[in-house]
Amino acid sequence: MSQPQGLHPSTAPRFGRLDADLGDVKAAVAKSAEYLLSRQHPDGYWCGELEADSMLEADYIFLHTLLESGEPARLRRALTEMMRYQNENGSWSLYPGGPGNISLTVKCYFSAKLMGIDRRDARMVKAREWALANGGVVACNTFTKMYLCALGQYDYDAVPAIPPEIVLFPKWFYFNIYEISSWSRSILVPLAIIYAKKPFKKVPAEQGIDELFVGGRENANLRLRWDSKKLVSWRNFFIGVDRVMHWAEAVHLRPVRKLALKKAEKWMLDRFEMTDGLGAIYPAMMNAIIALRCLGYSEDDPQVIRARDEFEKLGIEEPASDVMAEPTFRMQPCVSPVWDTAQAVFALGEAGVPADDPRMVQAADWLLSKEVRHKGDWAVKVPNTQPGGWYFEFNNEFYPDTDDTAQVLLALNKVNHPSERRQHDVCQRAIEWEFAMQCRNGGWGSFDKDNTKMIFQYIPFADHNAMLDPPTVDITGRMLEMLAAYGFTQDDKRVQKAIKFILSEQEPDGSWFGRWGVNYIYGTFLVLRGLEAVGFDHNEPQVQQGAEWIRMVQNADGGWGESCGTYDDPDTRGVGVSTPSQTAWAMLALLAAGDDRSDSIAKGVRWLLERQKQDGSWDERMGEGARVESIITGTGFPKVFYLAYTLYRQYFPLMALTTYHRAMERAA
Repeated sequence: MSQPQGLHPSTAPRFGRLDADLGDVKAAVAKSAEYLLSRQHPDGYWCGELEADSMLEADYIFLHTLLESGEPARLRRALTEMMRYQNENGSWSLYPGGPGNISLTVKCYFSAKLMGIDRRDARMVKAREWALANGGVVACNTFTKMYLCALGQYDYDAVPAIPPEIVLFPKWFYFNIYEISSWSRSILVPLAIIYAKKPFKKVPAEQGIDELFVGGRENANLRLRWDSKKLVSWRNFFIGVDRVMHWAEAVHLRPVRKLALKKAEKWMLDRFEMTDGLGAIYPAMMNAIIALRCLGYSEDDPQVIRARDEFEKLGIEEPASDVMAEPTFRMQPCVSPVWDTAQAVFALGEAGVPADDPRMVQAADWLLSKEVRHKGDWAVKVPNTQPGGWYFEFNNEFYPDTDDTAQVLLALNKVNHPSERRQHDVCQRAIEWEFAMQCRNGGWGSFDKDNTKMIFQYIPFADHNAMLDPPTVDITGRMLEMLAAYGFTQDDKRVQKAIKFILSEQEPDGSWFGRWGVNYIYGTFLVLRGLEAVGFDHNEPQVQQGAEWIRMVQNADGGWGESCGTYDDPDTRGVGVSTPSQTAWAMLALLAAGDDRSDSIAKGVRWLLERQKQDGSWDERMGEGARVESIITGTGFPKVFYLAYTLYRQYFPLMALTTYHRAMERAA
């Protein structure tokens, strides 16, 4: 694997001893803060690019092929972007340096053929050989197969049924759409419309992918396979239900289909309002466009135009450069202005930027303007609480989340807004909303309360590995830090429940799992920060075990890193090339555990100082030439989808160095 760009040890280290001079740390903090402030948008917010895998460009090509739309030149640029991330073995990976992924590779291969690349092209030959050696099309996930069906490359009768009748199930019914995660909901409702309407566009034979079926498409068993090792299992139960639904579909036994489609359509259109597209996330937005067209909405219908405009806004045009001979076009999975702004404001406040600094006040004003004031899907389970909190994107009123809300509250606590009463009222509403969203076991999920019916992960169309939104320790740790900032202590029973949940989730080696960041370093960092904030004793064995695990996984160069592969193989936790964001998380974990004097923390400080660039920033990329890409430290769906937050490498190191500097000053 190529060495990360910008992460190489300095050829002329500035420090001849282990401990960094506090003056150098202070200077690094000042440079970092100035760099971060320079990235602030004139409107007051921050928004770093979100990077993900080549699925985004492959699906972009698929969408416009299906709908016979799109700008040809832009589609060619998307193809260029997609092809430059093909691996040497012919596959495409979910994250840099990771193994090939069959669903992604099939999508990219098909999209390349749709764009006119011949199957005899050397790149296609390698991709085909890899795909066939790894199960071919039949091994792909449900979402991939559904898209293939629309272009005649798979059979609708063989994909898991996603009947729109699911929207008719009452809220008291054990399975209803509000018992699955919010993102699954926003993806599956339009996908159910697509399944019911079964769109089909014939593509020329030379663009088909029959050659990706092991043994040929005519000989392939396309249906879901029973679990032969365990006949009595939830998987086999749901496969049986799936077969019944397919039979009903075949004999047209669907008496409430028309009503279901109407309700699904209304559900979707209602959630177009006050948002930047359905769910404000790429797959839901793409499915919504296809669903509208399936329902008969014309190309020039205002709803279609709006949905497509919001979708296209996720795109980024990259001109040709010394590195890239051709211009490229890439898509983002969503945008993160509220999250980035909250993190940046908090880091800057920690770094000593005055609470009344005009730039901080402007950022706080922007955040206050994004407060949720309407009830969304969350209110199904929390009906008697007034709306509050924040979402992740520019506009997504139906889907505030507990993690963004906690971070915004931490940020606002660092700012003196001129409208003190307004700030107080907004924060109080948000805290009340957060408490109402606390789950029975004491933890917090992200978008919903008690979204924990684990049997739903065996439903055949749940193979995106994110059917549910259960409580997680990383969010709960951040929640404790926020609550402490607003005066809550261990005397509060809700805080006690949260601590009990966190401690019950600790791994045998002392670490904690990270659901929304990669991975155990992230989880451990947030847990230890939260415990410290509410006054949990540093000397408790759970804290010291967590800190010891962090020290144990430190890299020889003094930094820390961890790969997305740890979600597939937890035994590799804490292993990966050192990165600024993960090094910062590890340092923050140690400092939260009371470790400000060990060689481990000193080496981490030195690692960050030596790799800070002249402009105050850090780099977090790997590869060479046209294949330079960000190292992934953010998690979407474990094992399925990851993303790089390009500002993580800036505000987390700033936080780490600031926290270290403050600890050293206190000890002096």
